Amino acid sequence: MKKFLPWIIVAIVVFGIYSWAKGFNNTAVEYEANAKTAWSNVESAYQRRADLIPNLVNTVKGYAAHEKETLEGVIKARSEATKTNIDASNLTPENIAQFQQAQQGLSGALSRLLVTVERYPELKADKSFQELQSQLEGTENRINVERNRFNEAVNTYDIHTSKFPGNLLAGLFGFEEMARFKSAPGSENAPKVEF
Repeated sequence: MKKFLPWIIVAIVVFGIYSWAKGFNNTAVEYEANAKTAWSNVESAYQRRADLIPNLVNTVKGYAAHEKETLEGVIKARSEATKTNIDASNLTPENIAQFQQAQQGLSGALSRLLVTVERYPELKADKSFQELQSQLEGTENRINVERNRFNEAVNTYDIHTSKFPGNLLAGLFGFEEMARFKSAPGSENAPKVEF
């Protein structure tokens, strides 16, 4: 029995390391999948906003036909924003920044449209416009919630793969730090409002 004792100890140690590595890997895979799902939810919220825009533009068009430039700007920005998609397996800081830039273009165009609407009291009183505007506001809130949930999921994943001793296995298994959704440059400054 004494001559098998070293082999038993080695087997126990190997099994322990295997169990630890398997547990780390499976948890990292789960956290990574959760982060990718959260990113899909961010894209889904942005898609909802993009889907509302044609109805909003058509409603405004009926009241403000001579605001053609503003309406075309919104349509063009929507087209650009929906062209930029990121595969959840390629969430690099550069790709997220590119996606965010396209979405900011659409946000700016929508802001200009809503400022234009202020000149049309009958449009502001239109029930379908009010409903669309309310849906758009709700969608903007959803976008913010989904971006926060994405960042929380990425944070959980990054903490798991960065803490010692898991960080040793993270590199071995190919788990890399994931990019977070960040605010746009200059968004820390309050916008100037002049009347």
